[in-house]
Amino acid sequence: MIDTDAQELLEMPGDWTRALAVVAHPDDLEYGCAAAVAAWTDAGKEVTYVLATRGEAGIDTLAPDLCGPIREQEQRDSAAVVGVDTVEFLDHRDGVIEYGLGLRRDIAAAIRRHRPELVITLNHRDTWGGGPGAPWNTPDHLAVGRATLDAAADAGNRWIFPELTDQGLEPWNGVRWVAVAASSTPTHAIDATPGLDRAIRSLLCHRAYIEALTDEDPEKYVRDFLTTATSRASARFGDRPAVTFELFAR
Repeated sequence: MIDTDAQELLEMPGDWTRALAVVAHPDDLEYGCAAAVAAWTDAGKEVTYVLATRGEAGIDTLAPDLCGPIREQEQRDSAAVVGVDTVEFLDHRDGVIEYGLGLRRDIAAAIRRHRPELVITLNHRDTWGGGPGAPWNTPDHLAVGRATLDAAADAGNRWIFPELTDQGLEPWNGVRWVAVAASSTPTHAIDATPGLDRAIRSLLCHRAYIEALTDEDPEKYVRDFLTTATSRASARFGDRPAVTFELFAR
């Protein structure tokens, strides 16, 4: 749980034009920070999504070859709700993503392709939340989060993955921040209020996944989850519902 007696959260920087969000699975961003994305696109900022997998191993009752296309379409639909037009998939295998040079190269290529100032990823640490008994994070999240932090630097060095330059992807040193959503040690936040209703609708687009996950009414489940999640840090952010990030400057 977040320590509400800790230092107040700072406002996320707003002096940027393009962001690239890199996560492992469809729905990662909708559980993590879609309300922030909605606010940013409303302000005229460009946000692009890159997913390492198509989430094909995410529904026990659906074989991967059937599940993958469903979850891909749900992700595209959910992104559109919050103003994101471009969604790319790197086609790593769901559930067995490996941290390593291949993953770093693919993410560095995406950064060079889209040239963001802000890169967003999901919690790359072992657990969700701090303290004893915190839920264990998944290997996919760890691998993609860590590789994204590394790839933000890789993308600017022409001597790392020089084959990308040969493919016409010139180095990009313009990443100014990497923001980690759902971190147990957040430093910054954005007011979730303006984008919360769209974040709820965005997560609801993942209906096949949600219906396999819970017997609860999907709309109630989604609204309760996101309302609770955005209220946790409110005492540290001027009593406003908040999407929180751990911000690393570059």
